[in-house]
Amino acid sequence: MFITLEGPDGSGKSMQVPALADFIREQGFEVLTTREPGGTFIGDQIREVIMRMDNKSMNPRTEILLFCAARAQIVAEVIRPQLERGAVVLSDRYADSTLAYQGYGHGIDLGTLQSILNFATGGLKPDLTLLFDVDVETGLSRRQKGGGEWNRLDDYELAFHNRVRHGYLELANCEPARWKVIDASQSPQQVQLDLRSAVLASIGSR
Repeated sequence: MFITLEGPDGSGKSMQVPALADFIREQGFEVLTTREPGGTFIGDQIREVIMRMDNKSMNPRTEILLFCAARAQIVAEVIRPQLERGAVVLSDRYADSTLAYQGYGHGIDLGTLQSILNFATGGLKPDLTLLFDVDVETGLSRRQKGGGEWNRLDDYELAFHNRVRHGYLELANCEPARWKVIDASQSPQQVQLDLRSAVLASIGSR
């Protein structure tokens, strides 16, 4: 089973991954966690290029291709092999991030992006996508106060981040069977409970 976590910057995805992975293991599954961009030796090098604050001159098309290069590597090297052996893969971001950030955020044609994504992933789609939804101001404030990495994408203007959030909600609305929207403004404990409920429902339906 392939589960992805998506959401705007500061939505709290990454902090929820370890506890969710442990919960899935308690249900009797082997679980692999990973993140994008990165997750492989090659992908981590690409991540450094994408996120560096001194690369602000990066063209959106360059950004797209770098993200998809890292994604192609992790699908081939990590995700597909783990799925084929029956493990659950829990990924912090995947292809929908490109549609939200580069599609809705930068205004790149979604059909073009989908073709690039299909090539990069070999058509691999998640079974369940958990969308952490939170208003943009709250998310960015969390990022700034959290003391973690503040990267080139975080530094885009507020209007960009609002377009990204709108894009995520549009994507979820178009595929309600795959997406589950989680209210990420709640306490971390409640968010975790909602995630577990969504995963159990998806496992049960399969």
